[in-house]
Amino acid sequence: MKKIGLLGGMSWESSLEYYRIMNELVKLKLGGSHSAKCLLHSFDFHEIEELQHKGEWKALTNLLVEEAENLKRAGAEFIVICTNTMHLIAPDIERKTGLKVIHIADATGDEIIKRNVNKVLLLGTKFTMEGSFYKERLENKGIEVVIPNELDRQIIHDIIYDELVLGILKPESKQSYIKIINKMIEEEGITGVVLGCTEIPLLIKQVDVTVEVFDTTEIHSRAAVDYSINE
Repeated sequence: MKKIGLLGGMSWESSLEYYRIMNELVKLKLGGSHSAKCLLHSFDFHEIEELQHKGEWKALTNLLVEEAENLKRAGAEFIVICTNTMHLIAPDIERKTGLKVIHIADATGDEIIKRNVNKVLLLGTKFTMEGSFYKERLENKGIEVVIPNELDRQIIHDIIYDELVLGILKPESKQSYIKIINKMIEEEGITGVVLGCTEIPLLIKQVDVTVEVFDTTEIHSRAAVDYSINE
């Protein structure tokens, strides 16, 4: 079993889910008292969030690369970034550490294809929805990707940073997300929705909407475990 290096704390609420899911999957696959071999660096998300909103991506790259290198020195054999947005710098981490990064968009794209879905709505932070780093990886797999309008993107973004990363789950925010998803079903004919922020699955579940839901936290954790065990 390869040792997993986790870059977490972005936020710790979703990192907790990564740790739980990965250990449950290893036990399911290997049986008995097996659990995941992993190392975790947990960032102070306040620092990460401030740099994100200031557009200090070079500083963020340096931070994540430094901690990925520390995980490598501690014995990590590949890296899992426990958040969607920071995959913006996944190529830098791979290049500078020499370690494979299990890319969340690639894992999600494979799952979308597996479920025979070809048009998805991408939800996440504004950095994820408006950037190309995530969308292009899905499109390169032949998946059509749409995003909400500017007002709805702001609503989604604000709920993530003002509520979800703080562990706040409001019924009215859940309804706002459902309303946006349903509008895109009607207007764009989407057949799936990518929960492209690792906190959104805390709020939205498959039972809440009529299209396929892609929980990136669960999908990414499963891909990491598969690589750890099978490679």
